[in-house]
Amino acid sequence: MMNLIKLMLFCLCFFWCGAETCWSQAKLEPTRFMVEMEDGTHLATDVYLPEGENPETTDRKFPVILARSPYGKNFGAGLSNLFQKSGYALAVQDIRGRFDSEGNDALVFFHDGRGETHDGHDTLNWLAGQKWCDGNVVTWGGSALGVTQTMMAPGAPEILKAQHVLVAFSDMYSQAAYQGGVWRKEMLDGWLPGNKFDPRSRKEFRAHPKYGEFWHVVNAELGAADVNAPAIFWGGWYDIFAQGTINSFVTIHNQGGEGARGKCRLIIGPWAHGGFDELTYPQNSASPGPVADAVRFFNHHAQGKQNKVPDDKPVHYYVMGDPEEESAPGNFWRSADNWPPAATVTTWYFHASGKLSTSPPDGNEFREYAYDPQNPVPTNGGQNLLIPKGPRDQRKTETREDVLVFSSETLTEPIEVTGRIKAKLYVSSDCPDTDFTVKLCDVYPDGRSMLVTDGILRAKYRHSFEVPELMVPGQVYELEVDLWSTSLIFNKGHQIRIAVSSSNDPRFEPNPNTGADHFESGDTAKVAHNRVYLAKEYPSQILLPIYTESESTSEQK
Repeated sequence: MMNLIKLMLFCLCFFWCGAETCWSQAKLEPTRFMVEMEDGTHLATDVYLPEGENPETTDRKFPVILARSPYGKNFGAGLSNLFQKSGYALAVQDIRGRFDSEGNDALVFFHDGRGETHDGHDTLNWLAGQKWCDGNVVTWGGSALGVTQTMMAPGAPEILKAQHVLVAFSDMYSQAAYQGGVWRKEMLDGWLPGNKFDPRSRKEFRAHPKYGEFWHVVNAELGAADVNAPAIFWGGWYDIFAQGTINSFVTIHNQGGEGARGKCRLIIGPWAHGGFDELTYPQNSASPGPVADAVRFFNHHAQGKQNKVPDDKPVHYYVMGDPEEESAPGNFWRSADNWPPAATVTTWYFHASGKLSTSPPDGNEFREYAYDPQNPVPTNGGQNLLIPKGPRDQRKTETREDVLVFSSETLTEPIEVTGRIKAKLYVSSDCPDTDFTVKLCDVYPDGRSMLVTDGILRAKYRHSFEVPELMVPGQVYELEVDLWSTSLIFNKGHQIRIAVSSSNDPRFEPNPNTGADHFESGDTAKVAHNRVYLAKEYPSQILLPIYTESESTSEQK
């Protein structure tokens, strides 16, 4: 995670400060404050003022950038160097229970704004009382530092003027802990103990597999109407929180309070939570240019400066294409007035022959496979944190007997898919519960099946993530699997491919097929015989949003 922070700082330096790096400046020394929260806990906060001013003796006032981190404050000097020439002070804080701060970090992110303690709000109020603060605070950070921002935004004091949120979730349950109702094993079982968080966080998160009041505290979307600070939301198609970035923008930009509504930005590119290696997108994928400038955004909202950029549309997203064919369509930035852009949702049906087409099946067929929790389909790419991520070749897993593959004919014309993607499956099982996974892949002329996006659903949550309903063995059920969002042009000569299975381990914890919420070591598990129906009455399908060109969009190579 600290490597990701360094990467974000590099991007800030290279794209927002120009080629003349800020790292060459003299190292700044902070002034340490122990900021008291409402419950008496003190949080360590390092303050840097421009031009080496001392916060205890200066008579000058500055707008302040606040970053709140569970990873330590050592990046503060580098961040301050980047922003100080624009006249900003910087406050970098260890969140509750981390490094030099008092208290306990359990439950992580539950203290930042919407819970019983409101550390983000308390910190803003403290800044408002400092003689060196001019009454304008903005926040910055990505990953966990982005989450602390989204959680503090609803109901924040008026001193908060703007935010720059990179790769963060807005709803911890659905976007981080239990995507599709399934525990995100690789991420949480790696991130929580790997960063030495109090074990109670993992224990409590696993004790609440259903969505409910427990999770409301870390669902910032519920407080959208109380958000009055506009934000830039920055994410990646292959990021672990890709849909969280989009949801944050959509809810705040369209449903936020008067101060934020209609004033946010969304930037989403072909990025993951770190790097990936099997496909390399062109150099233009690194940044959409000056529209990404955090300083311009902060200056406008915190200081009232009029500083328009060449394209002031609020949405900027990268349309991916085949990066290895120079003449292939795609691989450019597009700007739009909102998200999602106009699209025609087209249904592609699965056929027993293995074909994927826009013609519905007319028979009464199904395909069955045995899913063994002791031998799950291995994860290979996608929206991962600690293991290989991004677009990776799926051919090896597609040969497994527990993976159903459906491929289109070779495309004679390019097809652009932009927006949220969902699959509708008609299924049955001989077990009371099981999972279903769906992958969307771009098949290259050389046979590589490159992952675009994927999703999962635990069958007992088919109607509600709050009230699970076990399956009756043999009964046919309709399931909707959410593959989140993407933007990609399938080039002519390529194929569209769908792969259906029941596991994706270690990204997701395998389902033991017993109805149990988790699959712990030593637990009893069953082999599930799962059917996917490909019939006139039960036409399993994927719904692809085919981009519709609109006057509200513009493109930039």
